[in-house]
Amino acid sequence: MKEDLDDTQAALAQDKAFLAELEKGCSTKAADWEERSKTRAEELLALADTIKVLNDDDALELFKQTLPSASASLLQVQQGMSAVRARALAVLRSAKTSVSSADRPGLELLVLALVGKERSSGGFGKVIKMIDDMVALLGREQKDDEDKKAQCAQELDLADDQKKALERSISDEEAAIDAAKEAIGTLTRELAALEAGIQALDLAVAEATAQRKSENAEYKDLMASDGAAQELLDHAKNRLYQFYNPKLYKPPPQVELSSEDRVYSSMGGVVTTVAPGGISGTGIAVLAQVSAHSQSKDAPAPPPETWGAYATKDQEKNGVIAMIDLLIRDLQKEMTEAETQEKDSQAEYEQMMKDSAAKRTTDSQSLTEKGDAKAHTEAALQAHSKARAEGAAELMATMKTISSLHAECDWLLQYYDARKEARAGEVDSLKKAKAVLSGASYSLLQTTRSHGFLRK
Repeated sequence: MKEDLDDTQAALAQDKAFLAELEKGCSTKAADWEERSKTRAEELLALADTIKVLNDDDALELFKQTLPSASASLLQVQQGMSAVRARALAVLRSAKTSVSSADRPGLELLVLALVGKERSSGGFGKVIKMIDDMVALLGREQKDDEDKKAQCAQELDLADDQKKALERSISDEEAAIDAAKEAIGTLTRELAALEAGIQALDLAVAEATAQRKSENAEYKDLMASDGAAQELLDHAKNRLYQFYNPKLYKPPPQVELSSEDRVYSSMGGVVTTVAPGGISGTGIAVLAQVSAHSQSKDAPAPPPETWGAYATKDQEKNGVIAMIDLLIRDLQKEMTEAETQEKDSQAEYEQMMKDSAAKRTTDSQSLTEKGDAKAHTEAALQAHSKARAEGAAELMATMKTISSLHAECDWLLQYYDARKEARAGEVDSLKKAKAVLSGASYSLLQTTRSHGFLRK
């Protein structure tokens, strides 16, 4: 942007200088054109007055009377020609004072030629030749005006076409720039949304993973606790069977002795085994710590007196075993529900991980694609901006060319018809003057010959 600002400031300075020179040049050309138009009008007026004088009926009558005939004398012809020359010189000299010799040098030579005829006895041949030259000069000027008009029209048309094409190109580039900026804004928002979505997805995956670990740990603790409780209830039930229903009692598995213990036992030794730990020596361990009740330091009270022998409570025994079975079924039901819930939760977690991975892959790919699209659009924006700047510079140069062409061609195109009409009238007048002078010269030639013959 700083480079564009420097270029624009430099271009502005050049445009101001060009405008100042153009205004100066236009004012000078306008003054020159007014002076040329004024001079040309005065010249045309002088020539028209001269032709009018030469073509006047009185002048033609005077020519008939003054120009020599077969019976006229040379003196009368010279006096008649002098009168015509004097009248023509009067008009040409009046035009000479207002017409610059640089604009129409032939007019100065024509006056000099007529003045020279005052001192010579020849005809108007030289003047007629000068008129022919002026007619040819006017023809060349008309041809130059026609060529210049055609050239100006062609160059103006080409410049105008180029201007319109550049304006369309600049308009297209501006539309492309606006579209690229809008696309970049849209892609920027979409990229921000994708990045935020990926971050939210990663956070959700981390939270789901932590929650799954917590649920799995709770499930394992529950299964361990319920399993231990069920095993403990089975042990208690089996212990009741040992007393109340020995047929259903299941003795604990025998401890397999090691080879050293078997040798020692065969030799008559008594092998002692370590009592199982856990709850009440059952070998069943629980997670919770159970506080041990300390025994009183006082001596226990004597046992109460009893009446008769002890009798078993079969009915109460059956109720206790039924309650133990109910508790075992509740534990099994809870463990089954927990196992089912764990499987469902694990399946849901795995599906979520699969879906999250697929979505993250898709979003990451879309993020890459949109990033590439944004980079390409930004490159296209720079290209369109450069093309617009180049088009604007070329359009400015074209406008300068059009301005120069208008400064050079407008006056010609505006006054072409008037110049053509005036030049045609000037040529017509010169041809009429040539006809008059040609007739006078011919009569003078015949009279001179007759006078010479009479003198001889």
